[in-house]
Amino acid sequence: MRRESLAPAGTPGAETETWLGRVRELAPRIAAAASEIERSRRVPEELLDALHAAGFYRMFIPRRYAGGEVHPLTFMRTVQALARADASVAWNIGQNSVCAMVAAYLEPEVAQKVFSDPRAVLAWGPAQGPVRAVACEGGYRVTGRWSFASGMRQATWLGPQCAVTEADGSPRSGDAHRIKRVFLVPASSARVEDVWDVIGLRGTASDAFTLEEIFVPEAYSVHRDSPAENREPGWLYCFSIHNLFACGFASIALGVAQEMVDAFVDLAATKVARGMRNTVRENAVVQAGVARARAKVDSAETWLMQSVEEICSAVQATREVTLQQRMRIRLCSTHAIHCAREAGEFAYEAAGATAVFAANPFERRFRDLHTIAQQLQGRAAHFETVGQHLLGLEADTSFL
Repeated sequence: MRRESLAPAGTPGAETETWLGRVRELAPRIAAAASEIERSRRVPEELLDALHAAGFYRMFIPRRYAGGEVHPLTFMRTVQALARADASVAWNIGQNSVCAMVAAYLEPEVAQKVFSDPRAVLAWGPAQGPVRAVACEGGYRVTGRWSFASGMRQATWLGPQCAVTEADGSPRSGDAHRIKRVFLVPASSARVEDVWDVIGLRGTASDAFTLEEIFVPEAYSVHRDSPAENREPGWLYCFSIHNLFACGFASIALGVAQEMVDAFVDLAATKVARGMRNTVRENAVVQAGVARARAKVDSAETWLMQSVEEICSAVQATREVTLQQRMRIRLCSTHAIHCAREAGEFAYEAAGATAVFAANPFERRFRDLHTIAQQLQGRAAHFETVGQHLLGLEADTSFL
């Protein structure tokens, strides 16, 4: 029995169903383009047009800028469903949607200018090597190299992040939101480096970019997640970018794994392995394995979605995401990524030699899933962080 791939269980009703309906319309086109996306490491322009028309890149932009401002569960179910068609498409939409949350921290006229374009996409990634933002009259001069900027090939704006240096060369002091900031620059200002030659998520084109003494006006810089700079009244913007990256990428991992397990169930009904008399599904080891794989992904999904639903309900009332809630998001999202990887490994191994052919629905997803697990949100070290918190020890909150 195949699992219902787009069931909106545990999500906020009509809103989620609307977005999942858009996924249903585009999923066949996304799946049909998957080989081209893999080969070219780009999302085809015609498909990108359709993704923009559906509003997928605007899910977390405030409504007053013609964004979706959707419930986190709607976002999670949407990228999970997209991932079943192609993980790279889902990853870019997931990352770029969360990046666009900086709209909540910009002055309204600046946010309008940046995001008024219906095809606006903001991409960023971590610094590579020395980077600097030197304060000057009216703003900053930004120089450095940043990488892992998923979706930057369709980006209209880039968001390098670094600490501020005063004009005399001394590091800026004071509140955190004054010291380290995101600087919004037109994508055309950067020199792009094609470095994304990797085993999985190839279509994300998570390349590197370099800036040389680019002037950024003061109004085009923000501190990510600073309550002091948040201009939006909506409870969605109480969540940190790290919270929603974790939720989104875990949902994508689950979608990929669930598609792999379902594909294996279909294969097992007809495949007779070499030297065997019966179909694969009649093997007792396979029967137990597929049950365990399904239990891993479905239970991890339920815990993740239920946790986010409960936390969202609380945040709507309190307008605060507590440390306990942030730790819970970190734990259940990391757990979901690891469970998804393990379930995908079962499907790949149990499919036998069938799984190694690019034309079959295993090999690319296996690589995509392991690439997701290698990313920051899948770090096994997150279990240590949460364990420290549970044991009453001081824990690193950098990625909460």
